[in-house]
Amino acid sequence: MPIALKEVIPWGRSFDEYRRMFELSSHDLSGRILGCGDGPASFNAEANERGIRVVSCDPIYMFPGRAIEQRVNECYEDLIAQVKAHPNGFIWSDFRDPEDLGRCRLRAMRRFLADLPMGRRKGRYVAAALPKLPFATDSFDLALVSHLLFLYSEHLDLEFHWESLKELLRVSRELRVFPLLTLRQDRSTHLAVLLDRCTAMPWDVQIKSVPYEFQRGGNEMLRIRRRS
Repeated sequence: MPIALKEVIPWGRSFDEYRRMFELSSHDLSGRILGCGDGPASFNAEANERGIRVVSCDPIYMFPGRAIEQRVNECYEDLIAQVKAHPNGFIWSDFRDPEDLGRCRLRAMRRFLADLPMGRRKGRYVAAALPKLPFATDSFDLALVSHLLFLYSEHLDLEFHWESLKELLRVSRELRVFPLLTLRQDRSTHLAVLLDRCTAMPWDVQIKSVPYEFQRGGNEMLRIRRRS
């Protein structure tokens, strides 16, 4: 069991990681994108610099930047220590070692924090939490959920996942979720049930391999598109 967490923690990832985790094409990036549960990721900041339209939502955005930074720092040592204790559970191609992983995560957080004040004023960072979002139907072309659904299956039950999928597909035409593994690095038990439920909906559903893997075996995303 590589990672054990008592609650969902803020842990930021970069634009390049998002691009590979969700296999984002130039066409995908030309639309209106929602990042749900982005936390202190630098995805929004880096996307904005590229002229890409992204709105990020997360309940931590209700707090000032210094409080978010403090929370990340509180989680940092324990999480990196757990990664160090179980290095074989991870693929070390993007990061040299756990220390390098930690530096990259803190770098993403600092980029996020630098962007947060202006991003808030422009409506790019919205304090909101699943399974109810404060966005109109069809506000986005694509919704992305990174390291929340499925990963925290022990913390978020099946019905939370189901209501979240339906809500995300209300506000966006397409949804991509990564990864499909839990913190224990096995496939979430919620997935099979949710796939069965999805077949009753007017959705096209696919599990797709992506060009990103850090958790060993964690190189798949769930892709759901509403039919016209």
